[in-house]
Amino acid sequence: MTERLFHFLWQFGYFSAGPLCTDAGEPVQIIDRGRYNQNEGPDFMEARIRIGPALLAGSVELHLRTSDWDRHKHSADPNYRNVILHVVYEHDRATADPTLPVLELQPHVSTLLLEHYEQLLQQEGFIPCEKEVLLVPALVWTAWKDRLLVERLLEKTARIEKLLAEARNDWEEVFWWMLARNFGMTVNSDAFEEVARTLPATLLLRYRGSIHALEALLLGQANLLHGHLQEDYPLMLQREYRYLQKLHPLTQVHRAVHFLRMRPPAFPTVRLAQLAALWQAQEHLFPRLLEAGDPSEVREWFAVTANDYWHYHYRFDETSAYAPKKPGDAFVESLFLNTLIPVLFAYGHLQGKPELKERALHWMRGLTVEDNKVLRRFAAAGISATGAADGQALLYLEKNYCREKRCLDCAVGCALLKRDVPVAMRT
Repeated sequence: MTERLFHFLWQFGYFSAGPLCTDAGEPVQIIDRGRYNQNEGPDFMEARIRIGPALLAGSVELHLRTSDWDRHKHSADPNYRNVILHVVYEHDRATADPTLPVLELQPHVSTLLLEHYEQLLQQEGFIPCEKEVLLVPALVWTAWKDRLLVERLLEKTARIEKLLAEARNDWEEVFWWMLARNFGMTVNSDAFEEVARTLPATLLLRYRGSIHALEALLLGQANLLHGHLQEDYPLMLQREYRYLQKLHPLTQVHRAVHFLRMRPPAFPTVRLAQLAALWQAQEHLFPRLLEAGDPSEVREWFAVTANDYWHYHYRFDETSAYAPKKPGDAFVESLFLNTLIPVLFAYGHLQGKPELKERALHWMRGLTVEDNKVLRRFAAAGISATGAADGQALLYLEKNYCREKRCLDCAVGCALLKRDVPVAMRT
């Protein structure tokens, strides 16, 4: 028995309804188990319990053993003065306060539930309930995935809030940082964000009329215009960058970009050239994002192609077959997933605009599901993601609940454990 499991049993009433008696033999009738309190003070607040003839209202404190009350020095803590019942799993000895009623629950708890919970904790498979997930009703899964999706977006909102603090509450700048990070993909995300932080949106807007200046700034700050270059175009960019570097006090970026284990269309040179093309073709994307009603309108923003030099190159001085460098559909979907939708949701949440949050969720539900190992393993267990919203929810579930064995905080885990509690034992 763990403290969290004991809290779970009391919170949901997964124990025999009676007859319940205090350590002094007085009958106990639970009218309201109270509201779970995860802050300082008693575990459950605003409970209503009849003990003998008296109807009491107040707090309930839970411990695995009665002696924990004295060990935690609750008698001297004013936060615990309104405790009306001390609920324990094992009544090992009387407390220093003989006026506080004690209720022992051990005889009233289902051993099947305890054994099942222990089995879940000991499972070493993909997820603790991998062999049981199909026992959970579809309605439980649907409601839980909806909640998980919001949790995931709120987690991203918290990160955006930190970025806003660094950017002095400049949403357009934060949007630029996140967009650049997304263009860097997993391998170069940190380096691309660092480049974006050294090139304010206001500076790049000044050079919208020159694709060469935009490329020089982005590629130069990524340390891709150093060394001995051979072809005329990269040499021209190198000269342009040196001029701009002197004109503007640009902070040097020390994080290197990487090419290894990447497909050529995702090379950092290509992605930065596409970013330059985006800056030339579009402006003030953040306010336009807030106004956009249809995601197809937003997709058009990214229908840009890197300039002609890149039709025949993936890297400087290395000629390749003709292939215009335009962001692919899957890449644009990743921009929606990791930048556009999180920023839209965060703005709606932080600015009190629920319609923007709902629009972000609507856009998410319209995206196709990504293909990765975690979602394939969920599908093998019988839980398939029908779209990006489902996929994001399942990824969040696996990382934040399953890996941490937080079965008691999971709607699926709770549903499975509830099956072990006979109806007659539920209060």
